[in-house]
Amino acid sequence: MEYKNTMSYVLDNNHKAFGLAVPIPEFNIYPIKEGLSPEETVEEYEQRLKHLVANKTLKTSSITGFANFDLMLVGMGPEGHVGSMFCWLFQRFEKQKWVTNLTDSPKPPPQRITFTFPLINSSSKIAMVVTGGAAADAVKVALGKHASDYYHLPAQKIAPEGTLTWFLDKEATSKLC
Repeated sequence: MEYKNTMSYVLDNNHKAFGLAVPIPEFNIYPIKEGLSPEETVEEYEQRLKHLVANKTLKTSSITGFANFDLMLVGMGPEGHVGSMFCWLFQRFEKQKWVTNLTDSPKPPPQRITFTFPLINSSSKIAMVVTGGAAADAVKVALGKHASDYYHLPAQKIAPEGTLTWFLDKEATSKLC
């Protein structure tokens, strides 16, 4: 879902870390192309996803017309961001594009490519995985009894077509009452 615009970073972090736990055939992995500008990368990756829908490798959501993933694994950062959708960045309000970019991420690297909420939410199921005490405040805001009283975090915009399941460790839930 979130891709840093440096291939070595992607392979050393997202793909490699997940690949150690879950053996995924190489033909099912679609890394971003190196050497493109962030804008070109967004266009190329979105077109590649649309091609996968056109050739029926990916299903189409009957609700949104976006690609429909069977399951999307999503993490939440300590301030409630998902993917590279941070609270204060306008990209979180994108409605038409499947993929977007930012050049000023508050977390390194500054250039990132990420799925938009319409594409994320076109998934049949989403597993939200949150670990560690650093995320406890965001978990409290997102899931606590007064969740709707606060400024909505990007994590609160996760609303799949099917089910959303939160997987939280003890530290992440430490401020829930």
